[in-house]
Amino acid sequence: MALPKDMRLKGHRTFNYIHKNSTTYHGKLMTFKVARSNPEILLTHKQKHISNKFKIAIAISKKVSKKAVERNKLRRILQEWLLTNIKKIDNHKPYWLLVNLKFGDFCNDKSRLLEEFQNLMFKSHLIK
Repeated sequence: MALPKDMRLKGHRTFNYIHKNSTTYHGKLMTFKVARSNPEILLTHKQKHISNKFKIAIAISKKVSKKAVERNKLRRILQEWLLTNIKKIDNHKPYWLLVNLKFGDFCNDKSRLLEEFQNLMFKSHLIK
């Protein structure tokens, strides 16, 4: 299950904005960068319904795994957790989230990865 298109972040201006205007939350396996949404940046993507919805991007470096298959698997695991718990998230919160996975060997440890993802979601107050 992939994230719906209206939940994904894209564009270099979006990521530059997040890097400059975000609050960072650190974990052992990943970092979260949370910024207030700025829908004007997305106007160049010709989206018809631009709103202050919660949006997310998951970035996984080649340092985590050289194989794209494994990186995509990790991305799908995090997206699946997010979609199953989306009803708990206040979808009208105007925040953008960038998730960066750090270097480490946790490809086979799904529970540890999801536990930290959930802890950082609580820590960043994106879910209650």
